Amino acid sequence: MFGENHAHIFMDGINYKAAVNRHKREVDTAVIHEHFSVYREKGIPFIRDGGDKLGVSEKAKEIAPEYGIIYRTPIFAIYKKGHYGGIVGKSFENMKEYAYLVKEVKRRGGDFIKIMTTGIMDFGTDGSVTEEPLKAEEVKEMVHIAHEEGFHVMAHTNGARAVMEAALAGVDSIEHGNYMDEEAMWAMKEKEIVWVPTITVVKNMIGCGRFSDAVLEKIWKIGSHNIQKGHQIGVQFALGSDAGAYLVPHGQGIEQEMECFQEILGKNKEITEMLLKGERKIREKFTRKE
Repeated sequence: MFGENHAHIFMDGINYKAAVNRHKREVDTAVIHEHFSVYREKGIPFIRDGGDKLGVSEKAKEIAPEYGIIYRTPIFAIYKKGHYGGIVGKSFENMKEYAYLVKEVKRRGGDFIKIMTTGIMDFGTDGSVTEEPLKAEEVKEMVHIAHEEGFHVMAHTNGARAVMEAALAGVDSIEHGNYMDEEAMWAMKEKEIVWVPTITVVKNMIGCGRFSDAVLEKIWKIGSHNIQKGHQIGVQFALGSDAGAYLVPHGQGIEQEMECFQEILGKNKEITEMLLKGERKIREKFTRKE
């Protein structure tokens, strides 16, 4: 069975604000047990979390062995103040503060560093990315600092230029990667970066009424084409659904992500083996060794 290579254990797939409120005073461990029970029932042995600012994934790391689950977390994501990322992380204003946050992740037992280099897709308009990406030199320094501290780097990144710059900076995985181009894909292949598209997030919202289906269908079509092109080029993929995001249930999300890949690339042994290879790479890289 595949693992879940991109999840948020504190989210519930229904209502972000309500999910946050459950942990407002202290971590509600019942939430963690609820979600881990689903993963265990479905035989999902591995979860790589995207972190949160509430301490939920940190607590989940303690609880995971009770369910026989291998669980990896960055504790919290790191983003630049004034940019996207407050939903899951802590902010910095300069590299000194960033380095301090990296050390905090180490102190709290984090397994890797997650950085936020761009915004998200603007589902309410034309599907573009919501803000300008961080500067290339900033991303390069962020990755350098994390690597110097012994961490691998997960990068929340969208947009062709931003993906290219993150790849050249040496990140170890690209999460989402919407609207990338072939040049960025070739850079990812050359640098042996794993791409986790989380495309089921888009597919699951089609028809829900929250956003324009025309916009969602456009994003799905572009995303599907890019996954096909990335596979042709030889980019390494791994399955991650962004479980906990809107309409992406824990446990079920990774099954839906696999169905998306089968619809896009075909249902065959080659695709399965390719995705398993990507997961093995993530398991190896995103486990910090002292």
